[in-house]
Amino acid sequence: MKTIDDLNFKNKKALIRVDFNVPLDASYNILDDTRIRAAKPTIDKILNDGGSCILMSHLGRPKVKEDDFSLKHLVPFLSVVFEQEVEFSSDCVGTEAEEKVRNLKPGRILLLENLRFHKEETAGDSDFAKALAQLGDCYVNDAFGTAHRAHASTAIIADFFPNAKFAGYLLASEVEHVKKVLEDNVKPVTAIIGGAKVSSKITIIENILDKIDHLIIGGGMAFTFIKAQGGKIGDSLVEDDKQELALQILKMAEEKNVKVHLPIDSIVADKFSDDAQTAIQNIDSIDSGWMGLDVGPKTNELFEQVIGNSKTILWNGPVGVFEMEKFSNGTKSLGKAVAKATDNGAFSLVGGGDSVAAVKQFGLAEKVSYVSTGGGAMLEMLEGKTLPGIAALA
Repeated sequence: MKTIDDLNFKNKKALIRVDFNVPLDASYNILDDTRIRAAKPTIDKILNDGGSCILMSHLGRPKVKEDDFSLKHLVPFLSVVFEQEVEFSSDCVGTEAEEKVRNLKPGRILLLENLRFHKEETAGDSDFAKALAQLGDCYVNDAFGTAHRAHASTAIIADFFPNAKFAGYLLASEVEHVKKVLEDNVKPVTAIIGGAKVSSKITIIENILDKIDHLIIGGGMAFTFIKAQGGKIGDSLVEDDKQELALQILKMAEEKNVKVHLPIDSIVADKFSDDAQTAIQNIDSIDSGWMGLDVGPKTNELFEQVIGNSKTILWNGPVGVFEMEKFSNGTKSLGKAVAKATDNGAFSLVGGGDSVAAVKQFGLAEKVSYVSTGGGAMLEMLEGKTLPGIAALA
């Protein structure tokens, strides 16, 4: 996979797939600009070489051409970030786009309209990909967040640039950091897998068991493991049909000498609410009428100890309902432990929407080694899947 360091872009018109699918408020203000700023080094490199940048992205999931999903709303912010007036085409293909590309001078940026205003984008249509390809001299994919989709702009388009396709800095960095966990890791390796359901994480767990030494399981999914082992979990979240699967995972881990760490105690509540009555109970003996919504203090100590002794850490998923202040301490404590281990020399990778939201909420994003910008893509890499957007660059 060639990266943009393999080419001098002087006088080249670089067609760049970025991931500017950012959250907007009702007034079209950007609520989280992480993905835009993450693409800046790639764009800056091409501009500094003396090339021009044609940016293409999607925004949301429009069913038709809807103004709320127009990328024109990003132009004022982009113009500030890149310190120049960013040009805009009201379509991503066709006469206007072609004319604006033709007139684009070196050192300038053109943003194309939302790719998903054309259903051919998500269908992976070859003719649509060809129409896009005609706009650039070379193709750069810097949209790791969509690399797991075989869409026209993320995979099919690369066929039209057999000798001029490159990974941007962000995409290359994302791949490198996942490999650092799966392949080039320093032991002991600890994976922290949280979230609500075992069923959504089973493939990841199965794929990483050969690469890790410790597996911390938290969040709602932990109760399926506890109940499968005969514990009483009250009214806590559980996947009854996945209890056998949970036992199989524990057996597989034992066979591979992976130490599994389940919560010991839990902050329990009498309802799913921030104003609920709470108590601390052992996780395998929760009273009827109560549900576990966070890990308890003994569990925090256990998890902190395991993380503190780790040299490589993967964190995917919270260990409690951290969105509610009353049940955020476990995830916050875990995040601080990961940050401390990182400060002591461990490598830490955080990925998956809720984990990323948690490290940002608790001010820890700068205190871990790497925060992935592409939850779904990172999870599929961890599952051992080939990502179409990355395979297309080979």
